[in-house]
Amino acid sequence: MANSSSLAASDRPLALRARYVFPIDAPPLIDGVLTIAGERIVAVGENLAGRPPLDLGNAAILPGLVNAHTHLEFSDLTAPLGQRGMSLPQWIRQVLAARGPRQDSAAAIRRGLHECLAAGTTALGDIVTSGWSPPATRADESYDDGIASHENVHVTLFRELIGLSPERAQTALTAAEQHLDAWQGVPGFLPGLSPHAPYTVHPDLLRRAVELARQRRCPLAMHVAESREELELLAAGTGPLAELLKERGVWKPDLFGRRRVVEILHALAAAPRALVIHGNYLAAEDVEVLTAEAARLTLVYCPRTHAYFGHEAYPLARLLAAGVQMALGTDSRASNPDLSLLAEMRCVAERHPGVSPAKILELGTLAGARSLGLERDVGSLAPGKLANLAIVQISGAHAAEPHALLFDSAARVVQTWFHGRPVHP
Repeated sequence: MANSSSLAASDRPLALRARYVFPIDAPPLIDGVLTIAGERIVAVGENLAGRPPLDLGNAAILPGLVNAHTHLEFSDLTAPLGQRGMSLPQWIRQVLAARGPRQDSAAAIRRGLHECLAAGTTALGDIVTSGWSPPATRADESYDDGIASHENVHVTLFRELIGLSPERAQTALTAAEQHLDAWQGVPGFLPGLSPHAPYTVHPDLLRRAVELARQRRCPLAMHVAESREELELLAAGTGPLAELLKERGVWKPDLFGRRRVVEILHALAAAPRALVIHGNYLAAEDVEVLTAEAARLTLVYCPRTHAYFGHEAYPLARLLAAGVQMALGTDSRASNPDLSLLAEMRCVAERHPGVSPAKILELGTLAGARSLGLERDVGSLAPGKLANLAIVQISGAHAAEPHALLFDSAARVVQTWFHGRPVHP
C-alpha cells in the first residue's frame, strides 16, 4: 500500500492500480486501473497518466461509500444505549435521558464525521437537531457552537421536525425555513427536512413540510414503520408509545387510531425525494406504494440497528424483488457499535444470503447516492464523476465472486479519497 503522504491532487493525471476495481455499474476489473485528474475520474480500466500507475497492492478500489441515514450527534457514545432486544419506547427513554445533559453535540458530530471518513464514507445523510452552523453566517440558538466544515464528506442535513400541537408544529416549520435559508448554496452541503416519525409529527405538520420541500426542491427523511408499537399507536391509539407520549405531556388522543402507514407514504411521495427510514414492519399495501413511487421514495435499511432491537426478520430480498428503491444507513452509535458502512454491508451479507454480494455493494454506494440525489457525481466509478474513493485491503488475490472478498471479516478500509486526494489517513 502506497504512503498516502506521497499522493496529492493535481490536474496532472494519476493512475491507480489495485487487485480489483469495482465500478459498481459494471463488472469488477481484475488488476484494474483507475485514472484521475484533479477532482474527477477520467478513465476506468485504462492508464491515461502517461506514467506507470501507483500500485495499491492487494486491495480493492471502490467508490466512496454512502451512508444514507445517521444521527451524528450521538457519535460520542462508546456503546449503544440500553440493552439488546429492548423495545423502541424503552430505548427512546434512554435517548431522551442521554440527550438532556450532553453539552457539546458539535464535538460529537466532528468525531462522527472523522469516523465515517476513516471507514470510507464520503457522502452521508445526517438528522440534525443541533451542532451544525453554516459558515459565514450568525448561528441561531439551535446551532450554537456548531461546525461549519464538512471535513471531506458530502453532507445532506435533514433538520428534525417534531410537533403534535399546532404551536409546536409552527415552531418546527419556522426552524425548517431558517435551516433551508441558512444552508442553501453552501458548497458540500444539501439542506433537507426530517419530520421525525408518525408518533411525533402532526399530520398537518407533515403536509406542510412536504409542501415546503416541494417549494424549495429539498429532500425529506422520516422514520416510518419502525416498530410494532408504532403500528399499534397508529391503528388503535394504545400501547407503550401512547404511554410514553402521556409521560412527556404531549399526548393528543384525537391524532391516533384508524391511521395507516400507507397514508404517510402517500404524503411523502408528494415530495421531490424522500427517505423512508427503517420500514421494519411494512404491509403489502405499503410495499406497493414504495414500488410505484420508487423514483421518489427510497427505503433505508439499517441492518445492525435492526439486529440490536431484535426485530422480526427484514424482508430485504422480497423488497428488492418487488422493485423497492433501497439504500443502507448506520443509524447512530445510540443503537450501533460504530459508523462503518462496510460493517453494515457485511451484516447484510450474513443475514441475507439470498441477496447477491454485487447488489449489497450497490446498496452502500450507488443506491445511497441516488437516495440523496448525488448519483451524477458519486456512487460509482465512471469518467466525469468525482474521485471519491474507498480503498479496501482484501485477503485473497482472486475469487470466483470478487464482491464477496469485501465482506470477509479481514477486509478493512485503509485509505479514503475525496475529490481526487487522499484524506485518510
